[in-house]
Order: sequence, then structure tokens, then C-alpha cells
Amino acid sequence: MPLRFAALPAVRSVIPCLLAGLFLSSPVFAKPAKPKNKVVAPQAPQTPQASKFSFSDLVKNSSATDWRPLNPENTLYLELEKGRVVIELAPDFAPKNIENIKTLVREGYFDGLAIVRSQENYVVQWADPDEKREIKKAKQKLDGEFTVKYAANLPFTRLPDADGYAPQVGHANGFAAGRDPRAGTAWLAHCYASVGVARGSESNSGNGTSLYVVTGHAPRQLDRNITVVGRVMQGMELLTTLPRGTGALGFYEKPEERTPIKTIKVAADVPEAERSKLEIIRTDTTTFKNIIDAQRNRGGDWYKVPAGYIDLCNVPLPVRVQK
Repeated sequence: MPLRFAALPAVRSVIPCLLAGLFLSSPVFAKPAKPKNKVVAPQAPQTPQASKFSFSDLVKNSSATDWRPLNPENTLYLELEKGRVVIELAPDFAPKNIENIKTLVREGYFDGLAIVRSQENYVVQWADPDEKREIKKAKQKLDGEFTVKYAANLPFTRLPDADGYAPQVGHANGFAAGRDPRAGTAWLAHCYASVGVARGSESNSGNGTSLYVVTGHAPRQLDRNITVVGRVMQGMELLTTLPRGTGALGFYEKPEERTPIKTIKVAADVPEAERSKLEIIRTDTTTFKNIIDAQRNRGGDWYKVPAGYIDLCNVPLPVRVQK
């Protein structure tokens, strides 16, 4: 054993003696007086104060500048036998995947395909059930855009509440999102009505030929694992009421169980008279901040105890027909 380790026991035996002499001879190290026990009264839990606003009144009394129309170039119309599903895309969060999806739409890839899956409390998904449809101009493979570098000029209305899936959560240009200031990244959250790109195990195995919509409780564990490209703005009832698939993961086992897709179009390619004239609440306004407060601290005759909290996916994002 080296000398320095062999000498350690002897050194340790000397130190207590030296310290003992210092404590006994120096008034600086005199034994302190025993502190008196302070009695601290228990703090009563604070009850959140009910908001002076109501959600319905805020929407009713909002101004025209509190709303923005959907951009036709970033809006898709999924046409089913029973009606239209309107999807707004979010190019700030998945620009490459969205460009590929619009290329697929414009080359008619989805026309005549079908909804192939409806899983209880989870998702509805559409794709080519036979996997034989030709891709013409769109890319066959595309890297997933699970997160993007956060753009400083993109307005972000942050929620005051903690979130288990992200350091910060809030809303950016009408979409529920998470962000990590240290990494400088942001991403869309898997809330109800979110639209994502289905993929296999490889990160680059999703190219937009198969898309899904969240139809159940928000599966936030998928955040940063799948590319989210947008949100359904109108027509969710056409998807949530579909018969549930009886196969594994809610896939339909027989062709006749599937729901046919008439067509999917980019709204900009549809004659203006045939477009859905929708607008969404702007999430960078005082009105929207008051909406958040009204939902966090609901008042009125029915609520007896305001929650003082709201989950990201429970924040309402009103959509209405343009006035």
C-alpha cells in the first residue's frame, strides 16, 4: 500500500485532538445556546379566486382583431360521404412534412383511399389499405420533424401551470405546443384533434401517405416521437363517430368496414365559393389570455371551488364561421 494511504489513520487520530484544543481554548467556538423552539402556525391552503370572466362572454364580446382566418394554402379538406373535415396545417413546426403532404394531395394520392383504423379512445387513421398506390412527385422517405428550432419571432402564449411532458407549454399561432428553452426546441402537442404522420420504428419511415387524428384522451407520451402537422378545425364528429375497428389496434378487418375517402384537397385549389369560411381565435391576444384565466378559475353558480389550474389540452381554441 502506498505511504500516503498507510499514513492516513495516524493523521486522522491527530486531527480530533487538535480540534478539541481549539474548541476548549477559543471563545469563538464556545458552545452555542440552545435555540428556542418557534411555533409556526400551519398555512391554510389558498383557494383560487374565481375569474371575473366567463368563456362564453369573452367569445361573444371579442373583437374582429381577436380572430384570424385559416390560410387556404395551409388548409386541407378531407371529403367523406357524410361531410367535410377541415384541417389546418402548421408549417412553423413541420415545414418539410407538410410540403410533402400537400404534394401528395395535389397529385391525387389520397383520392379513393379509405379510413383504415378507428381505435377506441385513441386515433382514426387513413392510408392506402393495399399499399399499392403510386407516389409520383412526393418524397418516398422523409425525416421526422419531431421538434424544430424555436423561432423567436413566433408568438408563444405560455401557460402558468406546470406540465409533465415539457419544460414549458402554451400556444403558438393557434396550436398547442411545448418547448424547451435550454435546447431551443419546440413541438406540437398530441391534443384531441391533432393530426400526425404515422410511421414505423425508423424515424424516417413516415412520409405523409398515412395520417391519423387523435380522437381520444390526449396521448402526450407521443410528443417528440411523431411528427404532428396540424389540427382538425371542423368535422371531428365525422371521425369520432366512426365504427371502431375489430382488428388489432382498431384496424378494420374487412374492406366493407372502411370509410371511403372521396378526395382530399388543399383549400387554395378549391373555388373560393366552395371553401369553408372559418376563423380561429388568435392565441397572442389579451382575449385569449382571459379565456385561459376563465377556464383555470371557473366561476359562476355551478362551480364551488375553482381549479386554479388547466391542462394544455383542455384550453379551448374556438373556431367559428367568418363574420
